[in-house]
Amino acid sequence: MTAYLIVRAEVEPSARDGFDTWYQNEHLPDALKAFNAVSAKRGWSSVEPNVHIAFYEFPDLDAANALINSEIMVGFIKEFDRHWEGKVVRTRELVEFSQKI
Repeated sequence: MTAYLIVRAEVEPSARDGFDTWYQNEHLPDALKAFNAVSAKRGWSSVEPNVHIAFYEFPDLDAANALINSEIMVGFIKEFDRHWEGKVVRTRELVEFSQKI
């Protein structure tokens, strides 16, 4: 069943505009292609204004796990940190859907 990599980023207010532009124009399109994901979506929390959440869809949990443990992910983490280290704190989760109605 479908699985998602969910990346939650807490962005310093002073970095929000630059982060948003970079993620929109560079990171999300590059990640979608490199991750071989089915789709990629992102947005800002309406509850916590400086929280950005990205969703990368995979056909199943095995495909998502393969990415998490890959050199591709290592490279993306390094590139992310090169741009945003000290300005963004992020977490990653894998979620496999168990039900769809």
